[in-house]
Amino acid sequence: MKFLVLVVENIRRNLVRTTLTSLGTMMLVLVVTLVFTVLTTLDTVTTEKSANIKAIVTEKWQNPSMMPYSYAAGLSAGAADPADANAVHPQGSMTWGFFVGSTESNPAKRGYENLFFSFIMDPEKARTMLDTIDSLPDERVRTLIDAINNMKKTKNGVIIGEGRLAKMKKRVGDRITVYGRNFRDVNLELDIVGTFPHETAQYTDSAIISRDFFEAELDTYKAAHNNKPHPMAEKSLALVWLRVPDRISFNKLTEQILTAPSFSNPQVKCETSSTGISSFLDAYRDIIWGVRWLLAPACMIVLSLVISNAISISVRERRTEFAVLKVLGFLPWQILTLVLAEALLIGTLSGLASAGLAYGVINGVWGGLPFPIAFFPKFAVPVNCLWWGAAMGAVTAFAGSFFPAWSARGVRVSDVFAKVA
Repeated sequence: MKFLVLVVENIRRNLVRTTLTSLGTMMLVLVVTLVFTVLTTLDTVTTEKSANIKAIVTEKWQNPSMMPYSYAAGLSAGAADPADANAVHPQGSMTWGFFVGSTESNPAKRGYENLFFSFIMDPEKARTMLDTIDSLPDERVRTLIDAINNMKKTKNGVIIGEGRLAKMKKRVGDRITVYGRNFRDVNLELDIVGTFPHETAQYTDSAIISRDFFEAELDTYKAAHNNKPHPMAEKSLALVWLRVPDRISFNKLTEQILTAPSFSNPQVKCETSSTGISSFLDAYRDIIWGVRWLLAPACMIVLSLVISNAISISVRERRTEFAVLKVLGFLPWQILTLVLAEALLIGTLSGLASAGLAYGVINGVWGGLPFPIAFFPKFAVPVNCLWWGAAMGAVTAFAGSFFPAWSARGVRVSDVFAKVA
């Protein structure tokens, strides 16, 4: 305890230097924490699973995938043959289409603030099949459950993420008109019935509209155009998500789908969700590599140099003090430990404080880190960042202070007092 008190007193003796070192540590730890937040999320969604696998079925030869909606029923059943007792049936399924539009009727005035991007799907599937949401307890997704129940009562209901609501300057209960862009001339009157949970930052800019409502709108378009269907009517299904228990079931499911004659025009492919997302992120591969192997290590090195410089100045100023400590009976290893402990205390506490602030402010105030990559508009800072920050601060503090501490350990009493004399 006395040793700890001595460490704290030594830190307090030069508050300006301690504060500047601490702030420098906090800023660099913050940068690395944000980098790790993005990388950890991407690693999670692209890591192959051995159980509870989600498969994605898409069009084989075209990107973006555009399949006829007539594929939906067969693919949702996994193309299982009723006569085959060994056929694999998905544990869950979800069909996705995409409707992109704008809340601005004048094309010349359309911008990002009035952009509308939505999933066309069965709203009830959002609770059981959407990533992140499917793993949260009911009490944490109560807002979404209430919104889904409202959509059952309101045929033209829409669920919109908090971020997109803010950009459109709308709130739950408002009505909006969305002018279609990928489904040109399909304009939707929608009532905002709810939003996504605050914790699910990846959906903050997205929305959900009912598949049944959208199909009815396509029928309305057809009736209004002399029974001529919309050009995109047979291309409204983008992908189908299927859940299977393990890799063996996935392989069997893939075989069923690829050999089914019903899905040959256009042809389809089946892959795990992690593989599909990895392929989608190929365009960002160089950026991600640079962030992981260049930016993050550079920040760690700079942080070590900052701490090393601060501790080196402190050691040079305290040479007489270390000589006195040796005269009083302190051993070299105790002086080494004293200097290391001072740096470790500053680094660990500063790193923990930085990570804690990042976790609280980014998740609690901003609703996630706004760093759009592919279809990830925001990234939630994981709670693991608390020990990341403390560990980064401690490791870099140790690396930066070891040589100055070794120098303090080697202070020679005779040399110091000869200069004083």
